[in-house]
Amino acid sequence: MSKSIGSKRKEIDEALDIYRSRLDTIPDELFTVTPPGGGWSYAEVYSHIMQANFGSAIALEKCTLSNCKPTKKGRSLIGLLVLSFGRFPPFKVKVPGKTAAKIPATKISKEEAKNLLIKCRKRIDDVVPLIHDASPRGRIKHPRMGMLNARQWFDFIRIHSKHHIKQLDRIQKNFQSQ
Repeated sequence: MSKSIGSKRKEIDEALDIYRSRLDTIPDELFTVTPPGGGWSYAEVYSHIMQANFGSAIALEKCTLSNCKPTKKGRSLIGLLVLSFGRFPPFKVKVPGKTAAKIPATKISKEEAKNLLIKCRKRIDDVVPLIHDASPRGRIKHPRMGMLNARQWFDFIRIHSKHHIKQLDRIQKNFQSQ
């Protein structure tokens, strides 16, 4: 049984609440530091997730306003799997090169992260009411997931937001183990 827009919205809000509360627990001096063993800093995770969610909300809105050409093309295999199982595969996947260049993960400040969270939440507030009446045929291409409609973009935001909380946990463990 698929989840309702309301329950998905609640999960997105809960994830954004976690991102906000974690900002208060991450030591200022570690926020932009690359963790031991490499990978993204906390700042880069925040930059990535908020930019990606904001961009996804824009794509979602375009789908709801019919600002995209109707197509019969659908999700890619990875898109079908991720959206069907409601999570990313259990292995690391690199952001596609073109996407990384378009919205690079940068070392932002905590203040910038807080502002991006507010901006992201506002954007989601604005688009949620539009989802109900959106045509399933209006789709916009996701770099990995294929052609997504408004509901699928919304689900992607939920899955993606929850996924990167695990990345924050890994970063924290890396700093604690040094």
